[in-house]
Amino acid sequence: MSEQQRQSEQQGRAGRRSGQGERHVVVVGAGMAGVQTAVALREQGFTGAVTVLGAEPHQPYDRPPLSKAVLLGKAEGSAFDIDFEALGIGLRLGREVTGVRPADHELDTAEGPVAYDVLVLATGAEPLRLPGAEGVPGVHLLRTLDDAARLRPVLAAQHDIVVVGAGWIGAEFATAAREAGCAVTVVEAAGRPLAGALPEEVAAPMAAWYADSGAVLRLHARVERVEPGAVVLTDGTRLPAGAVVVGIGARPATAWLAGSGIELGAHREVVADAHLRASAPDVYAVGDCASFPSGRYGERLLVHHWDNALQGPRTVAADIIGEAPSPYDPVPYFWSEQFGRFVQYAGHHTPADELVWRGDPGGMAWSVCWLRDGALAAVLAVGRPRDLAQGRKLIEAGTRLDPVSAADPSVPLKKAAL
Repeated sequence: MSEQQRQSEQQGRAGRRSGQGERHVVVVGAGMAGVQTAVALREQGFTGAVTVLGAEPHQPYDRPPLSKAVLLGKAEGSAFDIDFEALGIGLRLGREVTGVRPADHELDTAEGPVAYDVLVLATGAEPLRLPGAEGVPGVHLLRTLDDAARLRPVLAAQHDIVVVGAGWIGAEFATAAREAGCAVTVVEAAGRPLAGALPEEVAAPMAAWYADSGAVLRLHARVERVEPGAVVLTDGTRLPAGAVVVGIGARPATAWLAGSGIELGAHREVVADAHLRASAPDVYAVGDCASFPSGRYGERLLVHHWDNALQGPRTVAADIIGEAPSPYDPVPYFWSEQFGRFVQYAGHHTPADELVWRGDPGGMAWSVCWLRDGALAAVLAVGRPRDLAQGRKLIEAGTRLDPVSAADPSVPLKKAAL
């Protein structure tokens, strides 16, 4: 620890004990949510000490390029273009936090305790591991810069690759692997791709995208075990695999909060309020590791996407500096690039919502709208970015749509408003 870092910790502790002086905000997590929280604090005029703790040794970086340009060797990395030193933001990288004691306003790390006046939890999510595959050579995840670096030579060597899971990350990796010239088989336990995100009638047409790209998609297929050089399915099928990439989902990275008294939800996420405050005093949670109550949708949302990690920090920063922000209630948004298609989604739908098609799902450009009591609740756009842009604004405004006009892809979505 440098002398400057030591003084910063001492000042933070002294300020808390005396009730005087500037507060010290410590952010745990150096991904998008953590970095943007630190930046938003400075942009909104916070003058106290700001420290970001990151478990990885790398300069903070953006994750979406990992499954695209970085993976294919078109870029070495995706570091944020932020001058942390100029902003007065302290970075401590390669420093894993192992616990927190809210009553003491201290974090526990291998290098010793770190005091805080305000704590922001931004630890993101961690990928689920395939049971029984730990330690098997050639099994990979794709979440970090190091993961992408390990997979780049695999793609360059054009190995036969088995991808476990046909979700967003599985589809994006399969796309990159096919672009690199690899033979790709995707194994999915459900009967359709994106089973956890989209209903059957919407996701089923996407299965053809795999074959169109030259990838093999095996549905209703479960992995029995992974061996060096092969994946064995429960039906006895043996798939040759020079490498196996696991993309079966992610969960909030909150195991280190066990015993802290901070409330966690059903998915192990930090339960935050409408201003992204956690249950402990002076503690906030933002990004993939936190859920928040949505007045717009009448339920608690856990959003594992880039845009949520970008928007939430502004609410956290405003609340920390006492600006009394509006409740955090964004229209969730994400995108995915897969098999030559740009897929975008905004909003939040349920099985009870009315589904309206715009265009032929067998084509390259089509959309789906979900209506709730006549109002647009969500929109999925494949190759129709204008539908997404207009739909997002309509969702924000709670606009009701005429289902007949909305179903006509030649009618701009905003013209279907009642």
